[in-house]
Amino acid sequence: MEQLERRSIGRVSFPSKGVLVVCDTQEVLHVGVRDLGPIGVGIRAEADTPNLVGKDVIMVAETLIMYADVVRQDPMADGCWSIGLTARKFSRDVLQYLFDGIEMRAKLEEELDK
Repeated sequence: MEQLERRSIGRVSFPSKGVLVVCDTQEVLHVGVRDLGPIGVGIRAEADTPNLVGKDVIMVAETLIMYADVVRQDPMADGCWSIGLTARKFSRDVLQYLFDGIEMRAKLEEELDK
């Protein structure tokens, strides 16, 4: 019987600025994305970031939008936080929230252009 090759799917470095939206409070946090993979993201957050473990979040960074659970939040030596996200499948409610936000933003920009 032929043996199948097993490959590891790891994270790759992806340094960029990002935004986290906490789904239940709709609080917006500016974060630094450190690395990402197909099912998770590692981010760096400021020292005053509240405890997010167990929260649903939407993370946006450059061309990436991810719906995720916060699975860990560890202190770093400089006082900031290292936060781990695990991807979730988009629900209809979350997709509707995203599209409503995009539509509202487009309308505001149209008004500003007048």
